[in-house]
Amino acid sequence: MEQGNETLVREFIFLGFSSLAGLQRLLFVAFLPLYLFTLGTNAIIISTIVLDRALHTPMYFFLAVLSCSETCYTFVIVPKMLVDLLAQKKTISFVGCAIQMFTFLFLGCSHSFLLAAMGYDRYVAICNPLRYTELMGHRVCVGLVATACACGLTIAQIITSLVFYLPFRSSNQLHHYFCDIPPVLKVASQHTHLSQIVIIMLCALVLVIPLLLILVSYIHIISAIIQFPSTLGRYKAFSTCASHLIVVTIHYGCASFIYLRLKSTYSSSQDALISVSYTMLTPLFNPLIYSLRNKEFRSALHRAVRKIIFLPQC
Repeated sequence: MEQGNETLVREFIFLGFSSLAGLQRLLFVAFLPLYLFTLGTNAIIISTIVLDRALHTPMYFFLAVLSCSETCYTFVIVPKMLVDLLAQKKTISFVGCAIQMFTFLFLGCSHSFLLAAMGYDRYVAICNPLRYTELMGHRVCVGLVATACACGLTIAQIITSLVFYLPFRSSNQLHHYFCDIPPVLKVASQHTHLSQIVIIMLCALVLVIPLLLILVSYIHIISAIIQFPSTLGRYKAFSTCASHLIVVTIHYGCASFIYLRLKSTYSSSQDALISVSYTMLTPLFNPLIYSLRNKEFRSALHRAVRKIIFLPQC
């Protein structure tokens, strides 16, 4: 493929860990157990929620969807990264790069709206406990998840189309370990400020709208909790929201740092480091934060383990 005297890019080369050439095998040894542990933890959470009828509630339904989403999210990026840590040539085709970005954005954007849905669930549970079953029925929960996925799908299509509509003729070297927006835009031949502004606005909408919805939910939640007569009641109510707030802080903190900036402030090494945190560590911590801090889930897990242990004797 040629246009004029310039050859269009057919593949990209990842340079994300090129400065750590002597440590790449060590990074592989460190990242592989973390990834396998993440997969195993999410599998345990999903299986426990599915098998234990006591966990068939909206909160755990959203947690199961969140764990499934993060499993897919890491699968898009981490296996390729692990292979590249051992490979001499770290490449991805032009189409493969577009598919990776689209899938990553779809899951990441859906994740933001899913956190907003989980915030609404906590709002209904604390502010309208008597109508919780009615307001958070199965159809409503499925509808909220479907809406989150639809929003993520739409935004991912728009951003991916805007990015890969640009010509790539000058360089095919990405200073990153996957096809994220900033490094791909950096190597575009005719990168216009208009396209950058549109992409930043879309990223801002993905972050700002769900975050505003979460803030509104928690304003009502805090107002309701303050009116609780007992200190124990207030503590229990806050504890049910603490896990969600921790996950929201980690997710929006990392995402805002990466995407709500202009091209002039782009730092490949800094962004790669932050990206490791939200592609490797955040999917590991999120399920642990939700499950280990929750006595009900731990009890359900113990019941499931006992069933598995004593099942052959029955």
